[in-house]
Amino acid sequence: MAENERAIKLLQGYLWHPRELELDLADYLPSELAGGVHLLWDPLPQAPFTFFDDGTLAATQQVYQFTALKLVEDEEEDPSGMVPWLAETLQERLERTPEGVGWQVFEDLRDVG
Repeated sequence: MAENERAIKLLQGYLWHPRELELDLADYLPSELAGGVHLLWDPLPQAPFTFFDDGTLAATQQVYQFTALKLVEDEEEDPSGMVPWLAETLQERLERTPEGVGWQVFEDLRDVG
């Protein structure tokens, strides 16, 4: 990151799939999208919750922390206008993942760090 850049989160949440499903999320999600939006997903050793809403045990799933962020240089730049486009773009890509992949992603407009 350049000295005068700051990272701003646009979206944050979780992605998950059954542990037995061998899946590389990079086959479905790029690390960068148009407009300089960076997508990050990091596997968690265990989910930060015990059950999913449908009663599925979180221990049966591989859970990833997910973050979409943008590096901005101009203090006046407001990337919040990108969120609707980004949410739609991610939805389209995530819907192409295999059955069993789930996600919960929320708007989270704040500086990283």
